[in-house]
Amino acid sequence: MLLSTAWWTGLALILGVIAQESVPIDLDAYFNNKAFGSRPGEASLDALGQSFPADAVGENGIYTSTHSGVQFRFPCYHRNASADNVVCAAQEIPVPRDRYVSASMLVTSDVRSTTASGTLTLVYDDNSTTTAEVRAHAFWWFLTIRRGEITFPYFFTHNDTNHNASHIYEYTAVLDPEKTLSAVILPNTTNSTSGRLHAFALSLYKGIDVHVQSLRPTQKWVGESHQVVELLVNNAGTECVSGVDASIKAPGVTTVQKAFVKRLCPGDQKRVDVAVDGQFNGTVEAMLNFSKVQKQFSFDNIAIGLEQWTADSKSLVQHEVPQWYDDAKFGIFIHWGPYSVPGWGNTTPNEAYSEWFWWYSTRINEHAAADRAGFNAYRLETFGPELNYDDFFANYTASAWSPKEWVDLFADAGAQYFVFTTKHHDGFSNFDTGTTSNRSSIHYGPRRDLLGELFDAAAKYQPHLRRGTYFSLPEWFNPDWGQYGFTQFDHVTSTSHPGIIARNPYTGLEEPYTGRIPVNDFIADLMVPQMDILAYDYGTDIMWCDAGASNGTDGFAARWFNWARGRGQQVVINDRCGSPWAADFDTPEYATFSTPQRRKWESNQGMDPYSYGYNRATPDEEYMNASAVVHNFVDMISKNGNFLLDVGPRADGSIVQVAVDNLREAGTWIHAHAEAVFNTTYWAVTPEEGELRFTQTNDCFYILSLQEPAAGHLEIQAEVPALKGDRVTALTMDGEIGLEWGRRESGGIWIDVTEDVIRADKICWVFKVEYDVRNPSQY
Repeated sequence: MLLSTAWWTGLALILGVIAQESVPIDLDAYFNNKAFGSRPGEASLDALGQSFPADAVGENGIYTSTHSGVQFRFPCYHRNASADNVVCAAQEIPVPRDRYVSASMLVTSDVRSTTASGTLTLVYDDNSTTTAEVRAHAFWWFLTIRRGEITFPYFFTHNDTNHNASHIYEYTAVLDPEKTLSAVILPNTTNSTSGRLHAFALSLYKGIDVHVQSLRPTQKWVGESHQVVELLVNNAGTECVSGVDASIKAPGVTTVQKAFVKRLCPGDQKRVDVAVDGQFNGTVEAMLNFSKVQKQFSFDNIAIGLEQWTADSKSLVQHEVPQWYDDAKFGIFIHWGPYSVPGWGNTTPNEAYSEWFWWYSTRINEHAAADRAGFNAYRLETFGPELNYDDFFANYTASAWSPKEWVDLFADAGAQYFVFTTKHHDGFSNFDTGTTSNRSSIHYGPRRDLLGELFDAAAKYQPHLRRGTYFSLPEWFNPDWGQYGFTQFDHVTSTSHPGIIARNPYTGLEEPYTGRIPVNDFIADLMVPQMDILAYDYGTDIMWCDAGASNGTDGFAARWFNWARGRGQQVVINDRCGSPWAADFDTPEYATFSTPQRRKWESNQGMDPYSYGYNRATPDEEYMNASAVVHNFVDMISKNGNFLLDVGPRADGSIVQVAVDNLREAGTWIHAHAEAVFNTTYWAVTPEEGELRFTQTNDCFYILSLQEPAAGHLEIQAEVPALKGDRVTALTMDGEIGLEWGRRESGGIWIDVTEDVIRADKICWVFKVEYDVRNPSQY
């Protein structure tokens, strides 16, 4: 089935965006690749002959971004056309000479489940240049979905149709609005093995002074169901402004909470939320008031009003991360199960995930090359040939476990939420699964409701902690999963979720699948009912799925979103639940992004170098230390990310002491500098400068140095929004210390760093610019 033009147009109407100042650039002369086809084999985006379906995107050759409001000249499918996109190879694209706020591209990478990146060069009339990293995810991902700005429900292979979603992403570079742009030089990414960047469209956005670029009604709410309308506000002028308030005006709609921007300097942009009540469909006005100036911006075809969620894609894509999740920044991940009994994954450089012990040790005859860590040999040498995986249940005891100690540790570490592994791929559950299965901690091992006890302890002792649930959709060796079983990759080292009974690799006999209750349909009778239990019985805030292939997520998500809204609970779902529509944030694994991402993301990795579950082979000195925890955390949040840091407890529930100590040491820094990390946003102008990172709130701007600064002037070249009258301090472990500062002649600022400041802190040094708006006339 092909997507119709009406689908895309309908989405734009729902999200309510418009771009009145876009300048789409004609790329036809540079097209060198054909990515869209009407059938398998007609086009070839990549080296394998795969392609996007020739669905209509946008209207009359124009596509309007659902989040930025930028309009693109999008290539329409033509059967006889030889090309419809540009493989980026450092082509220089002349552009109409003018001053612009931003340059946006619609791009993708052509190697599955990889991210391609390259340097975009922006050339100005004065012969100066600036650069920005263009980073694009792959056109399709399996199990982990990176939802794009444009999403198709399938793609073509060279000879068939693959029903996994495929994607094109939007990338935006912030420009210097005080300079005249003359050309754009595309990245040079021509390696078809590591991934090439494909550009489908390029558009420049030209604004005037302080203005609203886009207006987008969301399905988020504040207070008692006041709808959040998001405005993207830019300053394309030459002077900073202060005290900007924003409101919405439309028939039958009342602004109940204005947005307020304390400072907005040239080249900067902020996404702000206005809370409204009412229902309306038509032209809506965005009002800006500042310095005795009132501006009004009109947006057509805007639908305001909270709606009931449905399983339809147009409904589900409107769900997004709630504000609490964006503000929380730091969470703790816990992998704990029968795999904690052997607790082994070898050491660097041969380490592998210890929680995959059963899979790697069992599948050796079919995928010997995948077992780089030697699980099979270790299992035989340590436990003998007769042992089956389910024999580990008896020693999975939780005998030393204190849920209170856990949640206290999470709070001491500075975490604002946690995600507990309720069921991994081995199918063993740490919660009461009701009548769906007896393969759980209720019936075997601890014979306790581990999830219930942990959630209860958090609610009682650390109520600020939001509570999340990791849940594996498939089960490796449950035969009821068999009709949906799959292999993840097309090579001999691939992992798989086959849905067949495991065989003991030494005796050849079938291993038991203890506690299984046979079902007719794994998805309808086990997967979705267990997700329902986590959602409704345990009240999870975060549904953190994994290995999302075949699934029932769309229907589940619609029901859960409606139920949660009815009780005032704002919930969130990750990108691994198998649905490209119900996927609120991205989840790079043991990886991060080097540039800010518009779409919310969360990096997950262990304190162990390469394992989530407990690995007895890992020496203490290889656990992530406090400095690494803080540096990773600061870097991620400066790029719109969250950090989900994993600990792997032993089978008795105790946690390796070095991990405990390092978490608490990191937490000491995090608590002392909380205002610079929590409830902050990234800086759109630039995320970093050398070892410096930047965050901001409405009242303050923060400069975070990942290395110890030298005494004397700390020189910052970026145009930090600091003005005369602002107060600059160092946030230290001992409190705030006032500092001298000034503006550099060549741009940016200097801060006088004293020896006292250096000695008063550790790990990461934080400098705070507190805005002074008592005299707006100076702006």
